[in-house]
Amino acid sequence: MARISIPLDAITSRLNLSDRFNSVRSQPLASRFANLKPISEFFDLKRLSKPNNFGEVQTRVNYNLSYFSSNYAVVFVMLAIYSLLTNMWLLFDIIFVTCGMWGIGKLGGRDLEIGTFRATASQLYTALACVAVPVAFISSPITTFLWLIGATGVTILGHASLMDRPIENAFSEEAV
Repeated sequence: MARISIPLDAITSRLNLSDRFNSVRSQPLASRFANLKPISEFFDLKRLSKPNNFGEVQTRVNYNLSYFSSNYAVVFVMLAIYSLLTNMWLLFDIIFVTCGMWGIGKLGGRDLEIGTFRATASQLYTALACVAVPVAFISSPITTFLWLIGATGVTILGHASLMDRPIENAFSEEAV
């Protein structure tokens, strides 16, 4: 059988993903959400249309990923919250580990003493791990993470490829 080779670097270089993520990392969080577009513009049904070819998909995705980047970040956060609220075991495990680490850290290296019971920080970390690891296996975080990546990708790339650029912007880029 012949081997199928997918040129991932050709796809990612056309979408210019590496430069996009570098600019996201360099921005502070407050300025990241300062350019949120209004919902009426984000869900403008008049601008929805089927692209004619893959070249048009690329230009739409390149334009919309930069133009609606803050809105897409909000979509990702909303899907992440939804995935945690529908997977209560994972939500419990995250809260349990976070609170447990915070509580052990508040001890400052001292032993926990409750009446005659005494536990060292090492014993507390071990007990935390003995509870958190089995709960993590039950909660299936990898499945939730993969669902989140897939749902985000379909939602964002679907919106970016179907949303046409504004008329005034489309004419401003053409050569005269």
